[in-house]
Amino acid sequence: MSESVLKSLSGPVVLLGAGKMGGAMLEGWLKLGLPADKAVVLDPNIPAEAAAALAARGVAVNPALADIPAPCVLLLAVKPQVAPDALPQLSPLVGPGTLVVSIMAGRTLAFMSGIFGAGAAIVRSIPNTPAAIGRGVSVCVPGPNVSSAQRDLATALLGAIGIVEWIGDEGLMDAATAVSGSGPAYAFLLAEVMAEAGAAAGLPPELAARIARATVAGAGALLDQSDLPAATLRQNVTSPGGTTAAALGVLMNETAGFGPLMVEAVAAATRRGKELAG
Repeated sequence: MSESVLKSLSGPVVLLGAGKMGGAMLEGWLKLGLPADKAVVLDPNIPAEAAAALAARGVAVNPALADIPAPCVLLLAVKPQVAPDALPQLSPLVGPGTLVVSIMAGRTLAFMSGIFGAGAAIVRSIPNTPAAIGRGVSVCVPGPNVSSAQRDLATALLGAIGIVEWIGDEGLMDAATAVSGSGPAYAFLLAEVMAEAGAAAGLPPELAARIARATVAGAGALLDQSDLPAATLRQNVTSPGGTTAAALGVLMNETAGFGPLMVEAVAAATRRGKELAG
């Protein structure tokens, strides 16, 4: 469905911000069939080489706003701290048929409605960094003016970088961000501390780092490809009275183990998200 949706757009997709996440999304759209002449990039900081490469493919880079046809989509991929200055300049682009999709952390639907108007169709989304390799997770919440067709369009656009999940309550966005948005850092930390623990147990540090990294990556791939719940996969590795059971006895301690720590960590990230949103 993503390919047919992206190939049949009546107007351009305007991307504000072509950094790592925005750039990954643009590449995903082009691979899925978005015509290059339907893509517009607005980014005053884009390197000249990158801008030239996109222009050579037919993508419009930093045209005058007055020269941009009425867009089907305006996707906001800039850092949230620049939003108050950058977004008002784009408000003339947002017409009755324009879908605004934001991937800015902490910027609420109300904030964006205050800039683009109460009638604007706005989707707020938070993708995570595995989007760079097409394995991201984007959690989305629609504003009240988003039609079912526009929701499908947002799913197609964000689906170019991974899976898309929808929630109905914007109040859950901070918790979703704490799990998926921040979650890759938790997995990277797991590989980091496993390597350190292996070195503490006597392994050469370089070897410990290599096998910890490969183990976390391999387990993630198995989890992705298996239909079994994570708990079942864990149990399948664990022989009664064996080495894994001994380790899990520490990690699954009800008061000081991995579970209570993760609950505390996600709660802390959720609280911080609410603070940043004001």
